[in-house]
Amino acid sequence: MSGRIELIAFMGLRQLFKDRGWSIPHFLDVETDMAGEDFLRFVSIDSDKVESFIINRSAIAVEDAVIHPGDRVALVPPGVPGPHRLLLGIHGQTKPEQPFGLSFAKSEDGGEGEEQ
Repeated sequence: MSGRIELIAFMGLRQLFKDRGWSIPHFLDVETDMAGEDFLRFVSIDSDKVESFIINRSAIAVEDAVIHPGDRVALVPPGVPGPHRLLLGIHGQTKPEQPFGLSFAKSEDGGEGEEQ
């Protein structure tokens, strides 16, 4: 069974699509079902760049996802702010400690200092 997947991306992952010359949505032909990690390998996207999938309007963690031919798939990167997490349906998943790959040094007074 083969079919066409409609793939979109949110936030910084949209730039990845642009860099690759992919339209949004980007269409892919697939032959069989794929686990989330397998799908990310198929499209050559590092798994640390994707926190969640939205498959046919349902948010699913990468490790729980199964993509079927014909699915509509959105890639959600780490660091989506709180209210948007709720709207996207990923509110039950663990929010990354350092969103967007940023890290902050502690200042001498114990508060957060400058970005590193």
